[in-house]
Amino acid sequence: MPGWTFHLGPFLRSIEFSVTPQAFSFQALEKGRWLPGVTEEQPEEAEHREVEMFRQVLGKTLGFVGYTIQYGCIAHCAFEYIGEFVVCSGPSMEPTIVNHDIVFNERMSRHLFKIEKGDIVIAKSPFDPHMNICKRVVGLEGDKVCTGAPSDLFKTHTYVPKGHVWLEGDNLTNSSDSRNYGPIPYALIRGRVCLKLWPPHSFGTLSESPTKRIIKNPNNSD
Repeated sequence: MPGWTFHLGPFLRSIEFSVTPQAFSFQALEKGRWLPGVTEEQPEEAEHREVEMFRQVLGKTLGFVGYTIQYGCIAHCAFEYIGEFVVCSGPSMEPTIVNHDIVFNERMSRHLFKIEKGDIVIAKSPFDPHMNICKRVVGLEGDKVCTGAPSDLFKTHTYVPKGHVWLEGDNLTNSSDSRNYGPIPYALIRGRVCLKLWPPHSFGTLSESPTKRIIKNPNNSD
């Protein structure tokens, strides 16, 4: 094979360059021993290496996306069927729930149709589906409820239609509720508030309604 030999001193006795149409190689002879050669990468090898790198990057990316979707689905199911933490705002549920209280809103009761009278629920506003309201269930379907304020001299009543609930705030003098917009569909209920988490001194279950609103069934007398 054609080549050229150069002497570079006592450490490297000779260096030989070999040129071929396929590759360029370099080898050095040190004290009678050939050093490993450095060979230029073939185009096919470079292309194969790039393809492998692309496959690795693509595989990691798809794996990350897959894990993201998987854990996103788990989180969605947890919030949809187990519960969520809610920061409350507004005075309508005082003194039971005050501004900035943090409560846990469980979803199982809603899905199992276990919402009962006296429960505090989180529901979608009948006026704005992007807004949630926190109220107490005062009447279920078929119940006779008072539509006026406690101070009204003449009481007015109505019946809760099928598939609906009657919601009121504990702070009757400062609450917009079913007395204003009527009974709301059961489907708007997002869950039942079962626990107050914050502030620490109020941690625990929620108290009963301070309004003492009497719920009458259709078969009860006035």
